[in-house]
Amino acid sequence: MFRTLLAVALMAVFATGCNTMAGAGKDIERGGEKVQGAAERNK
Repeated sequence: MFRTLLAVALMAVFATGCNTMAGAGKDIERGGEKVQGAAERNK
C-alpha cells in the first residue's frame, strides 16, 4: 500500500512539472507502468 501511495505522489509531482499535455501524458504513463510493476511484484 505504501509503495502505491508513493508512486501516485511521484506521478503528481512529475505531472505538475510538465510544460505540455503530451509531456504530462508520458509522465502519467510511466507512473502507471511503475504502479503495474509494483502490483505484479506484490501478488
